[in-house]
Amino acid sequence: MAAAQALVRQNPGMIFLYVSGMGTDSGTQGRIMWARVKGRTENALLRMPFRSAYMFRPGLIVPLHGVKSATRLYRFFYTLLGPLFRTIEPLFPKYATTSEKLGRAMLNAAKHGAPKRVLDSADINRLAKAAER
Repeated sequence: MAAAQALVRQNPGMIFLYVSGMGTDSGTQGRIMWARVKGRTENALLRMPFRSAYMFRPGLIVPLHGVKSATRLYRFFYTLLGPLFRTIEPLFPKYATTSEKLGRAMLNAAKHGAPKRVLDSADINRLAKAAER
């Protein structure tokens, strides 16, 4: 939040993009603490006087192009199930995206805006596809 506050003071005309995650609780009343914390963060960012702010809530992110997680457990998980992940995103676009599509969607939202301020994996995939046109 400190970074967002400093940025909005310097340039309230900017667009702020925040990667949160599937399961974030914007109502902040749920039982899962991380979801409440992320929800409070999203709510605070959306109230800030940026030109616009977009909350990205991807589910599973399939890494592409040699991207590796800094978290050892995730690296193990992706190495073990990597070939399976390549089929998950096309079959379950509501729950999964790729690192490339997430990046394209974020660039598209920054350049042209997005249809909504809170975007799930399906929205991310649509926004990435729109960027290809």
